[in-house]
Amino acid sequence: MSKLDGKNAVVVGASRGLGRGVAESLSAAGASVFAIAREYAALEELQAAHRSIEVAVADATDPTLAGRVIDEQEPDILVVIAGASPLLHPIHQHTWETFSLNWEVDVRLTFNWLREALLKPLRPGSRVLLMSSAAATHGSPMSGGYAGAKATIRFMAAYADDESRRQGLGIRVIAILPRLTPTTELGLATVRTYAAREGISEEQFRRALGAPLTPERAGDAFLELAAGELDGAVAYALTGDDGLTPLPTTP
Repeated sequence: MSKLDGKNAVVVGASRGLGRGVAESLSAAGASVFAIAREYAALEELQAAHRSIEVAVADATDPTLAGRVIDEQEPDILVVIAGASPLLHPIHQHTWETFSLNWEVDVRLTFNWLREALLKPLRPGSRVLLMSSAAATHGSPMSGGYAGAKATIRFMAAYADDESRRQGLGIRVIAILPRLTPTTELGLATVRTYAAREGISEEQFRRALGAPLTPERAGDAFLELAAGELDGAVAYALTGDDGLTPLPTTP
């Protein structure tokens, strides 16, 4: 019997990169996966490779989407990975609109899905896994408000996990902070930008990052949080070298 047989999973932002790796890992572990993204071609490719994964083209920022999907799918596992790619410029080359992009997209959509998960609420024992970023603790001076937005997602996970405990809902909410990785489209662009900023080669910058975090490794880590025993941590760092490392509640 697989780890997640009989479980329903919703993965928001599943068409590529780490999100795709998570969807594939949950499906391989036996979960019925409902994958959401805006890119039709990428979702079509995902479904062609994994017929057991159901896909839907939708805008994760739509404020009505989260409630409808949660009501229809009744997930035991909700994974929110979707977000906007930041403009990779120094602060003075941003406008307020580009600087605040990840607040308006990442934080807003995460809030909508998290809110609906608590309001329904999801079944006791359910798990909500929110994608943050290592930038939440290390900063990211070439991506506007990205680091602050991702730090807020980490705080939101802690708030929601505490609220679930206070109300006796039995829902665990966890933020995952993956290290920058060149294995995703955004990660590769970011690596190149920071290498140029520091005046070193892309290869030198990559070596400093350590083992790359691949979609497959991310999938394994999210599966561990979705199916394994949990301690009291509400945030985990995720690297290609060490896998998951619990973080203190207060950043």
